[in-house]
Amino acid sequence: MGTIIGRTRKDGTTAYLAQILLRRKGQVVHRESRTFDRKQAAKAWLARRETELSEPGALAKPDNPILLVVIDRYIADAKRPLGSTKKQVLNSIKKHDIADRKCSDIQSPDLVAFAQSLNVQPQTRQSYMSHLSGIFAVARPMWGYPLDQREMQDAMVVCRRMGITSAGNSRDRRPTLAELDRIMEHFEVVRRHRPHSLPMNKVLAFAIFSTRRQEEITRIKWEDYDVDRIWIRDMKDPEKKKGNDILCDLPPEAVAIIESMPRTAPEIFPFSTDAISAAFTRACQFLEIDDLHFHDLRHEGISRLFEMGKTIPQVAAVSGHRTWNSLKRYTHLRQAGDKYAGWKWLAVV
Repeated sequence: MGTIIGRTRKDGTTAYLAQILLRRKGQVVHRESRTFDRKQAAKAWLARRETELSEPGALAKPDNPILLVVIDRYIADAKRPLGSTKKQVLNSIKKHDIADRKCSDIQSPDLVAFAQSLNVQPQTRQSYMSHLSGIFAVARPMWGYPLDQREMQDAMVVCRRMGITSAGNSRDRRPTLAELDRIMEHFEVVRRHRPHSLPMNKVLAFAIFSTRRQEEITRIKWEDYDVDRIWIRDMKDPEKKKGNDILCDLPPEAVAIIESMPRTAPEIFPFSTDAISAAFTRACQFLEIDDLHFHDLRHEGISRLFEMGKTIPQVAAVSGHRTWNSLKRYTHLRQAGDKYAGWKWLAVV
């Protein structure tokens, strides 16, 4: 039932982690651990706790489980599929000491200490705390577990104000026309030498003018296309991903690119995201274009619409954004009007 693991600290001394794990019908019903400087002390604590837990009624309070049990139930009971990142974060939290604490014992200082213990960037700590806060939000009203949401809220305020966590850095990188001309010329040369290679010029131009993400481009099917609009299936959203289908407007340039594509597969752009990403990265490296990501093309496309004088509802109808707050990061305007008017590569793609 109990184990002791020796771990070497940074200062060269040894710490002894005593762990207890109880299962009932394949389910974890109790887990706790403590760290000791001496192995003998760890053995003594382990023996005492095993005796206490073996007594009748010691585990008779299923309404106050350890956090690990609550996380497992949250994952199991979720009717909406959890994103891979969220599931990975929650499973990672289960390996930390805080997962061994009973719900009623977890207070704001414990949560702050957990955040501080994560050997990651402040932005990633923010992600961990955000995903964990979702469990605190539902544990009491849904299952009656005594996880106090106010403790989590207090901890998140402390972490933010003390710099333990921080919001992700918002990129404002946009390609210049000169950079795009070089990239398009590069892929045109590739296409001339290898006619059956991936038509990256069309993919890149479509990413800009449609404002679509890379993974969205490769998922779009001909049956999703309706003249000047297109269904984007499972559009990325913090609250809902699977089944989040959004009908988005298509600017005329994006429509023209779609109409130029051969109907050889169910998908309009029947290419893998890995192939697109690799080709784009290699091109930027070869051309020595620094710090340009494929996703920056979406930023460019949305900012272009604002520069053309489009209203917030008009831009959102193309991009698929639902709130002004999520669109504000795209208003790094550089000029008025459409800088792509008369762009020589439009005729090519």
